[in-house]
Order: sequence, then C-alpha cells, then structure tokens
Amino acid sequence: MKSKRYMYGLMGLLSVLGFIGIFTEERTFLAFFAFIADFEYFFIKTDEMVEEYMNRSASRAFYCGMVTTAIVALVWFFVNGNAGNVALLYGFASGWGVSVAVHGFSVGYYKFKESWGLEHDKK
Repeated sequence: MKSKRYMYGLMGLLSVLGFIGIFTEERTFLAFFAFIADFEYFFIKTDEMVEEYMNRSASRAFYCGMVTTAIVALVWFFVNGNAGNVALLYGFASGWGVSVAVHGFSVGYYKFKESWGLEHDKK
C-alpha cells in the first residue's frame, strides 16, 4: 500500500511541465501546475477508503477519456476530410484533458464525501 501512495504522489511531477509555460510563449503549459496538488499523497495516510476512491476515479477517468478520444477523432475526421493525423491528435488531446478533469473532480468529490460523512458521524 505504501508504494501506491508514492505512485499517487509522483503524479505531482507533471507540474514540472508548467515551467515550459513560464520560460516560453506557450502559456497553455501553465495548466500543468494543477498537478502540484498530487504531492499531498506523500503526506497522507492511505487506507482502504483512499485506495477505493482512487481506483474508482482512475477507472472513471480512463473510460471517459477513451470515449472522448473516439468521438472527437471521428467527428474531426469526418467533418474536416481525410486529415487522420490531425484528427487523432485532437482526439488524444481532448481525451487526455477529459481524463485529467474527470479524475480530479471525482477524487475531489470522494474526498469531500468522506470528510463530510466523518464530521456528521461525530455529532
């Protein structure tokens, strides 16, 4: 279980890509600084509940990302003609973005739900 905690925390290293947005004109890379929040997993105690909601969030994000990739690539391909490489690029980019967003919102939801439930049980 300790190794999974490190895997979750190491996702924070993606925030290093945000420096590309600082040192170049590509400001879209600044969005990678959102991954700094993943470093918190180095410092929290993981239990079965954390493992469960991380697994649920990851699977939900994976499937949403794959569906988005397929839909965007197909729509882009048929609307813009035979630009297969461009369609695949937009599909992958959209799918990855949706996966990150779904995972983040899902983890946030489960954390809020867990903390809210614990506070109400004490009263």
